Amino acid sequence: MPEHPLHLIADIGGTHARFALCTSVRDIDRISVLAVADFPTLELAISHYLDKNGKPPVKHAIIAIANPILGDHVKMTNFPWEFSIDATRKSLGFEKLKVVNDFTALAMALPHLPPHELLAVGGGHAVPGTPLGLLGPGTGLGVSALIPAPKGVWLPLAAEGGHTSFAPCDEDELMLWHDARQQFGHVSTERLVSGPGLQFIYRRLCLRAGATAHDYTPADISHRAISNACAICREALDTFCAILGTAASNLAVTLGARGGIFIGGGIIPKLGDYFLTSPFRARFNDKGRFADYLAAIPVFVITTSYPGLLGAAAGLDTYANE
Repeated sequence: MPEHPLHLIADIGGTHARFALCTSVRDIDRISVLAVADFPTLELAISHYLDKNGKPPVKHAIIAIANPILGDHVKMTNFPWEFSIDATRKSLGFEKLKVVNDFTALAMALPHLPPHELLAVGGGHAVPGTPLGLLGPGTGLGVSALIPAPKGVWLPLAAEGGHTSFAPCDEDELMLWHDARQQFGHVSTERLVSGPGLQFIYRRLCLRAGATAHDYTPADISHRAISNACAICREALDTFCAILGTAASNLAVTLGARGGIFIGGGIIPKLGDYFLTSPFRARFNDKGRFADYLAAIPVFVITTSYPGLLGAAAGLDTYANE
């Protein structure tokens, strides 16, 4: 038996499930990445991982999942897994099983991220004791935050800010809003600031230019934009980053996030140096009378390999008494 009890931690997305064991946030081990499509249920994926690691004596587990958690029953938005938290706990023999939104978990990771795994994108210095904002585009747009509480405690938010209404800032974005309105009805920020959103922007710009829209993935669009292989791809990515800048600044002023805005998700950390010179920061600062306020707020891109697992491990302390 280990000196400290082993905990199972997991970060579940619509494509991959990441599992690990830990005794604390400083001791994460045996990381494994599985394709969710290989397993008909979450329970079978967890059992497979534990079997492959010698069936360790795990009693407590915390799972971060790309989904709102509204009760015991969880039905994934981007993959056909659904389960009862309590029934899964009992079947696996756990004493405790906590399931949280993936960006809630990522928010809990923020105080534990090494400085060398944060890419600074302008701004001044973080103000201690003030909120930290978090957002990140991937399959959708995740949003969360950490709110400071007495005695050095941080309170994570279980938020769904990606579904706030998109507000265009120029004529091009007004065109995108109009087209999205016709197609989707309500136009959330996520409709444009996500992988499918980048594809939507690219297709609409092609239509406006009278050009053929290729069946590019979000990664294809980003690669062709950064390599200057396609002018419309570059315009699409620039527009995407500008809209993300507006979304990030809206989050900053809403929270008073003078401790910094952090960007995760599956898209921005892969853009490298391009993001530093993209329209993101100029748009982030573009808040009229509050421009100086925004200019002082630091923004960081999270480059940590498995930040969701780090956040899940941190959540073991946050939810220890539940």
